[in-house]
Amino acid sequence: MELQGKAQIKTINILQVIKWGIIGCGNVTEVKSGPAFNKVKNSKLVAVMRRNAALAEDYARRHNVPKFYNDAGKLINDPEINAVYVATPPGSHAEYAVSSIKAGKPVYIEKPMALNYSECLRIIETSEKHKIPVFVAYYRRALPGFLMVKKMLSDGVIGNPRLVLLELFKSPSDEEKSGKPSWRVDPGIAGGGHFFDLASHQLDYLDFLFGPVEKVSPLAINQAGLYEAEDFVSASFTFGNNIVCSGTWCFSVSPENSRDRIEIFGDRGMIRFSYFNFEPIVVENSEGRKEFVNERPEHVQYYLIDQVVKALSGGGTAASTGITAARTSRVMDEVVKEYYKR
Repeated sequence: MELQGKAQIKTINILQVIKWGIIGCGNVTEVKSGPAFNKVKNSKLVAVMRRNAALAEDYARRHNVPKFYNDAGKLINDPEINAVYVATPPGSHAEYAVSSIKAGKPVYIEKPMALNYSECLRIIETSEKHKIPVFVAYYRRALPGFLMVKKMLSDGVIGNPRLVLLELFKSPSDEEKSGKPSWRVDPGIAGGGHFFDLASHQLDYLDFLFGPVEKVSPLAINQAGLYEAEDFVSASFTFGNNIVCSGTWCFSVSPENSRDRIEIFGDRGMIRFSYFNFEPIVVENSEGRKEFVNERPEHVQYYLIDQVVKALSGGGTAASTGITAARTSRVMDEVVKEYYKR
């Protein structure tokens, strides 16, 4: 399937409020996303679901959500809900997204889009068949600081981009060291290790800046032996116009050697920033060195959710769709293919 175009969009009446239900109201929804659904214009969070009814009720009480469920099917089929946010671990994304689409309800899915590229295609095919839109929570496509970097590139601040150097180093968690790692490093639930959880944001953003990856040269291994998934990845990616990215991800360094850095080199300068730490954006070119604030919003998904709501009510488009997000899953699958022999 060619993943260059735009998915068909079935809009909800422009005067109607988008009434959301969340499947999986875990940590990611506490601050990053959940509250934003009630702060965006023409948007309201009306129900949440978690398999543990007590935890679902607790979330609903603390966030002033009218309804809660411990059955995803009941939330999906609630007639008051007209859009669904799937915020479970990736292993169940496809199941819940497909069920929501078949019920006629647009979906906003946490990243990565699904367990693997094949499941992404299943979601897209269902979306196109039923003409129901799919969006994915790659929210850096809508954050002001990251849009600033994109504008710098389009304005030629560093000339023609040539090379991207990307480094993300993190130390193992206490749980990982004690032999009790989280689902985030269980390939059957997460698709892979921390690479899938964190690098998905980075690779999607590079897709946003430079278009789809055209070639991948990967290496994925496990160095520390703390869990089954890969904990070290090194890969080169080639984009259009022969722009090359060299990325290194290591999840077994000491805490003092943690690193979150990306540098984009052009033929007339360089841009440096971080993906997760919201450090200042640094530009170095013939005019000297400048720093720009990259502010972290209170709810980092607010701007993308606002785009999604406007798209659903006929007032705009959203930068992160099932089409764009599936491309990132395709690249990640290619990176770990040899490691898992997929």
